[in-house]
Amino acid sequence: MVLTGFCFVAVNILVKALGGGIPAGEAAFLRYIIGILLLLPLMLREPLRVSRTQMRVFAIRGVFQAAGVVFWFYAMTRISLAEVQVLNYLSPVYITIGAALFLGERFSWIRGLAILAALVGVILILRPGIRPIDPGHIAMLATALCFAGSYLMAKSLSGGASPTLVVIMLSLWTGLFLAPVALIEWVWPSMAQLGVLALVAAAATAGHFTMTLAFRSAPISVTQPLVFLQLVWATLAGWYLFDEKVDSYVIGGGTIIIAAVVTISIREARTRRQRSQKDTSPS
Repeated sequence: MVLTGFCFVAVNILVKALGGGIPAGEAAFLRYIIGILLLLPLMLREPLRVSRTQMRVFAIRGVFQAAGVVFWFYAMTRISLAEVQVLNYLSPVYITIGAALFLGERFSWIRGLAILAALVGVILILRPGIRPIDPGHIAMLATALCFAGSYLMAKSLSGGASPTLVVIMLSLWTGLFLAPVALIEWVWPSMAQLGVLALVAAAATAGHFTMTLAFRSAPISVTQPLVFLQLVWATLAGWYLFDEKVDSYVIGGGTIIIAAVVTISIREARTRRQRSQKDTSPS
């Protein structure tokens, strides 16, 4: 999880370093095209046997993911690394609400309190009425919502498709939906910009891989609190590399959001463990 944090913060740093030299939609498209090339060896080995229903879900997930990535790339050009990092933590909160509304999962009072705490954290970060809200803040709120929708789609697919197939189809459909967005404002990237995007794709892929290893090796109550380190590193990187001010309100609000996410994650892990014990107990 420590390595995962380094990888994901590195992704944010690299995208931030690109600045506005490449339109957000094009940068997102090129990132996924490079990602598809990295996944090519797996695609050649994995049989693409997909039902019509699964393909529809894959396509809908591609819409959510494509929109979220565009919003995210745009937000990077507008707000600080720390703000991007903490507002992206809202995805698990959105997922909890969506799972209750669309997947029929129980909504406990602990989850409700955690969601309210996360809302307090967001208000602390944005401080509406005290300072102007940047379009980048709105973009990150939309990013977290889109990524939550993408995750819920993945969750509905997890029982009938292999993890490799899910990742491959995500990259293919996201790249497809990003293509027209990229062509609207196409700017030919330099070799240096393509190199940065290649590093983005590699760091993101490595981050997902190390996160999967962490989830296999330790319970979520151990791994999830380490997410807080990403906020620390993002704040330090923004201050050192991009001369961004360390905002105590962002740190405070981010801490509250992370505490809410950790509470939700540990609660869900405990619920799954209890269900598993109940299913395996002799009747």
